[in-house]
Amino acid sequence: MSSGLAMLAYLIVERLSRRTLPRVREPELSDIDNLAQNEAFELAGREDGILAPIYLYHALQISPLVCPGDRVLDLGCGPANQLVQVARMNPQAHFIGLDVSAEMLGRARQTIERCGVANIETVPGDMTTLAEFPDDSFDCVMTTMSLHHLPDEAALSHALRAARRVLKPGGGLYLVDFGRLKRAATQRFFVEDRSDVQPVKFTRDYLNSLRAAFSVEELSRAAKVLGNGVTHYATALAPFTVVFKSAARREPDRQLKDSACVLHRRLSASQQRDFRLYARWLRADGLALPFLPD
Repeated sequence: MSSGLAMLAYLIVERLSRRTLPRVREPELSDIDNLAQNEAFELAGREDGILAPIYLYHALQISPLVCPGDRVLDLGCGPANQLVQVARMNPQAHFIGLDVSAEMLGRARQTIERCGVANIETVPGDMTTLAEFPDDSFDCVMTTMSLHHLPDEAALSHALRAARRVLKPGGGLYLVDFGRLKRAATQRFFVEDRSDVQPVKFTRDYLNSLRAAFSVEELSRAAKVLGNGVTHYATALAPFTVVFKSAARREPDRQLKDSACVLHRRLSASQQRDFRLYARWLRADGLALPFLPD
């Protein structure tokens, strides 16, 4: 059975299940294990890594929210692989990557330098307060797969309230994270489906991330502070990905489409297949891509 059919089977069983798994916070790691895990995550997000098609998908979704001259904040930027893709596609905007981890910010600066992207700066900071920034100081706020690192629902609520505070009226907002699944077997499927091509440390971190994911209900409660202009989407049948997105602020222009096409062509055939599959699961809940790279 192909990966797509296997996923469908697991998600159907997941949808029919009445179980509820508790949230399990990510474990505390030693300095050595943390460094190894961060390195595995950074490598998985590079152009030839397993996460590259997912990053391209989110870059396409984020870009229509970013206008030339905008100031954009990325909450929990990590090693900046996702941030670099968005910044490359929007060279006339200025991006700020925020992370609480000095080690991750060091990796982010290495990624930015390696990729030769000039419109990004990095700053240390806590996404639950954003104390460094005044109200209405950003045209767009984004965060990709970082919310599950927060310790509890109160911290999640504080983070989304802070994001709303620093966002200008009418600004763009894109928040995406894992949703907590109901069955341990479904979690293991997602973790082990590509274990042959992903680092062992990444596999372990992926499982911890799925266990630490907030439920759709918890995410939706916290997201009420974002207002009525933000729409919620989730992957079909089961919320292994949950997205909160505001309305587009511009039409994709030729430069954006050309940049996306270049990045899409650099993906391998298997990565392009993963891109299409991921887009299909979210399109089933109404989140269409702004355009198709070819």
